[in-house]
Amino acid sequence: MLMSENVDSPVESDDVVARVLAHAGAPAAGHTVFGSSAQALQSSSHYEESRDGDQFDREDRQALRRVAGLSTELDDVTEVEYRQLRIERVVLIGIYTQGNTVDAENSMRELYALAETAGAVVLDGLLQRRANPDPSTYFGKGKAEELRGIVAASGADTVIADTELAPSQRRALEDIVKVKVIDRTAVILDIFSQHAKSREGKAQVELAQLEYMLPRLRGWGEALSRQGGGAGGSGDGMGSRGPGETKIELDRRRIHTRMSRLRKQIKGFAPAREAKRANRNRFEVPSVAIVGYTNAGKSSLLNHITNAGVLVENALFATLDATVRKSVTADGRPYTLTDTVGFVRNLPHQLVEAFRSTLEEVGDSDVIVHVVDASHPDPASQLATVREVIAEVEAREIPEIVVFNKVDLLQDDDQRLLLRALEPAAIFVSARTGEGVAELQARIAELVPSPDVQVELLVPYDRGDVVAGLHDRGRILSTEYVEGGTRVSAMVNGMDEAALKEFSVVSA
Repeated sequence: MLMSENVDSPVESDDVVARVLAHAGAPAAGHTVFGSSAQALQSSSHYEESRDGDQFDREDRQALRRVAGLSTELDDVTEVEYRQLRIERVVLIGIYTQGNTVDAENSMRELYALAETAGAVVLDGLLQRRANPDPSTYFGKGKAEELRGIVAASGADTVIADTELAPSQRRALEDIVKVKVIDRTAVILDIFSQHAKSREGKAQVELAQLEYMLPRLRGWGEALSRQGGGAGGSGDGMGSRGPGETKIELDRRRIHTRMSRLRKQIKGFAPAREAKRANRNRFEVPSVAIVGYTNAGKSSLLNHITNAGVLVENALFATLDATVRKSVTADGRPYTLTDTVGFVRNLPHQLVEAFRSTLEEVGDSDVIVHVVDASHPDPASQLATVREVIAEVEAREIPEIVVFNKVDLLQDDDQRLLLRALEPAAIFVSARTGEGVAELQARIAELVPSPDVQVELLVPYDRGDVVAGLHDRGRILSTEYVEGGTRVSAMVNGMDEAALKEFSVVSA
């Protein structure tokens, strides 16, 4: 999915249910168009410059738009590789088992939001009730033929499956529907490639894309074979021609080479990141990591607390690069707040591995603020999805504060009661109105490590740096100016106590 100039889309970007196209005849048996009970994004987005910063990235992000094209029905699937640049018009497909229709619709609605975020226009969505996907064509050969008719009638040029397709399934389905077929993983990787800004973020995304692409390389017949080897090309006679290296083998080798370079490059970013972390550890500044489902409002919450200016947008994976900002507790203790990449159900394993270096910030934090979208139809699945990733980075033992954000969107108190039953100790917050933010900051202040050693110091007047350090890293209990210097009573940590020993005095 490529970006281009700003041209109005021929299809309205209202709610997907209102834009589902009616196709000829009744829906096929075993199929259902996903309904209006599911939800993916809020109907509108909102930000305030006074709280969210200048939001310079919004202008750059909104300057990129798609170009609409003409009819995209393909006579030959090989033409997929040579399409002109245009907006992609997609049909979503999914499979569900008996009894989990609501989960399937929520997942499909989320896939719709992913496709819209990537820049496509969703034309239709189909769900089939089936115990297991067909091992050859995912939908079953008969239903795949019906899907081909729907694609042709709607003018779609892409089919997106709400799962990760095997390479053979994708190829077989492409051969039937005659348009490009991709899966949820490909859409997520496309969004990441669009939104990554830092060098490390771009390298991580490219590595994940190559890992995904490697088993899915597809040759287009004999045209991609290469004859070489021996001296056959020089006319040295029979028996001297070797088979040579095919184009697909050459591509695989190049991908492996590029992946090796990217891994070294990502590893090279580690010293700078570790130096920053070591500097914070040296001064024993506590770290608080903000984690959560994508579009749960992590960046909005960070902006509300620190006025960080991180991009705020009503879209999935709007921000990818970790952002660290400083904040202080009510009693003056400093700590850092780190905004991390959002998660989503069925998050591609390649991304978890590629972003593991970024997720180290979560594993090394002192407190985790777990943000959940209170207005989401299935907050329990958000909690479970994020905690799975937290477990993968071995951070389950770190104190966790569950925050239900966007409570201003709740319809009644009954929804709050249901959320309270889900997480009794959770804090209800609205990053938009400010509700609950003070309570959250107070809870953070309770959990971040606090200086626990009391010292009595007499600091000469020419050592003002020592007093300043006490204000930065400790907690001042009392200050008195005497003839010999500044008499200070303070709470410090063990490391600072040893460094301050020369100024220590016996308490009267």
